[in-house]
Amino acid sequence: MRRRLPLSLSCASLFFFALGHGPAADSSAPHAVLTGQSAFTDAAHESPGIRRHLTLADLPAPAQDQSVDNSATVVDRPANAWPKAPKGFKVELYATDMPAPRKLLTAPNGDIFVAESMAGQIAVYRGVDAKGKPRQHSVFATGLNQPFGIAFYPNGNNPQWVYIGDTDAVVRFPYHNGDLKAGGPMQKLASLPHDGSHWTRDIVFSQDGSKMLVSVGSASNINDPDTHPEEFHRADVLEFTPEGKFEKVWAWGIRNCAGETINPTTGELWCSTNERDGLGNNLVPDYITHVPEGAFFGWPWWYMGGHQDPRHPGKHPELKSKVRTPDVILQPHFASLELHFYEGSQFPAQYMGDGFAAEHGSWNRKLRTGYEVIRVPMKDGHATGEFEDFLTGFANGDGTVWGRPVGVTEGKDGSLFVSDDGSGSIWHVIYVGSKK
Repeated sequence: MRRRLPLSLSCASLFFFALGHGPAADSSAPHAVLTGQSAFTDAAHESPGIRRHLTLADLPAPAQDQSVDNSATVVDRPANAWPKAPKGFKVELYATDMPAPRKLLTAPNGDIFVAESMAGQIAVYRGVDAKGKPRQHSVFATGLNQPFGIAFYPNGNNPQWVYIGDTDAVVRFPYHNGDLKAGGPMQKLASLPHDGSHWTRDIVFSQDGSKMLVSVGSASNINDPDTHPEEFHRADVLEFTPEGKFEKVWAWGIRNCAGETINPTTGELWCSTNERDGLGNNLVPDYITHVPEGAFFGWPWWYMGGHQDPRHPGKHPELKSKVRTPDVILQPHFASLELHFYEGSQFPAQYMGDGFAAEHGSWNRKLRTGYEVIRVPMKDGHATGEFEDFLTGFANGDGTVWGRPVGVTEGKDGSLFVSDDGSGSIWHVIYVGSKK
């Protein structure tokens, strides 16, 4: 069975130049890093262990005539298809036949919360049995409006609430550790701008618990907020109090911060971001970056490094010098979604503090890219600028795909769980190799 994924489930961008090749790597082996034009690739040449490092110098000139609609055809997973991980890792099918699982988040007691966005509900999966399947499964809450973001509050081991980012509101439910169903009725805290493009809304709380930061993607690809009032408070990270009082725009010009997280080492907000489409196969790259208060990332007039979008010539020259360059420049049109920083001890020590991000996959690129989970190497809480193929194999050789990663979270034992709304599954990534 073939099915074309609705564009609303694919929130990113475009294409390639030279291809990177390489074998699967031992998790403890030194990594060669592809740079320059060889760092651009496509899904057919992604392989666990390949590292890439893109810089501003590698970006081509805009080429609007290259823009294509190359949306993926999603097919049933072939019998011999399975996600590929680096040597020493084992991948198990944890759950399947799910209604498009999206964002994942681990509760303090180890339960895995799942946003089943198109079904309008939040589900909970508990434990792993002898066959690698959940010991329990429950629907935590229903009647939601395209829920995506999930956050527990207060921070720590004894939260009292589960916050949910609906497409049009922030809501919350009473919660105590171990609840498989909401402990009381939904409370609406804040309305959010909605409709148009980019329906996902993510939520995180600052380390001190005083700020609730909510990401709201743009309503369009490139519409000018000066002349399109529907872009008000879009392409922003908005700051609220935990009770839902709007305080200010925390950061702006971020076309779609689809995945928010707090870096546990530095306490900084980080965003996994879908950049704009329509400027060619290798523009504009998606990115992962820390997001300081007041930061501006350029959308729609500028893009990384102060490059002006040719669709807005001469607009806002005073902002050119304010455009931040992201920490990690990714493949163009990756559709970078949930980001998680690893804190466990199951993986080898060199993974501690590194990021893992789900790349949902391109639609606006001649040769598709994404359909994988990447590793983002970090040093003392700061990005090296590189990224590495970690979990691949979701694309078929005939141009179709069977899986599309969305969410990444960490189990209590330090294993990883990855949601895939292409096959309606959650994958469980376990390290079984030697740590010597």
